[in-house]
Amino acid sequence: MNVEKIIKTETQIPIASRTIIHLSLVEGKINEIMTTALKPHGVSLQQFNVLRILRGQKGKPANLSTLNERMVTKMSNTTRLVDKLILKGYVDRMVCPSNRRKVEINITVQGESALSEMDTAMKEAQEKLLKNFTVEDLTALNVLLDKF
Repeated sequence: MNVEKIIKTETQIPIASRTIIHLSLVEGKINEIMTTALKPHGVSLQQFNVLRILRGQKGKPANLSTLNERMVTKMSNTTRLVDKLILKGYVDRMVCPSNRRKVEINITVQGESALSEMDTAMKEAQEKLLKNFTVEDLTALNVLLDKF
């Protein structure tokens, strides 16, 4: 990805600015490809993330606070995400029997099944994004990104 070519400039961009622009362009490309992969499934990246978190609970319910803490993209509208997933039949929400102020969220069988199909689409998107990288490249990139 040539930053100068993409933003159509012939001016040499200082390395610090070029790095931030480059990271922003890469983020945009990743989001574009991942969003496109999920589009046929009718879910957003954030909804997909909620479903993965709930699957990772291995049958134990999660509350909104747990979902918020574990989200890749931190956001305040987790309730709205859960509401949309309820409408699709992918999750259900119930009041905690021991603490009526607490709401528990579980992934449904339908949600598990849909998530399995989404996993396949996301794996293909991931392979498309990373096709030019070796395992060594990815390891080195992760070491660099950890510095953030």
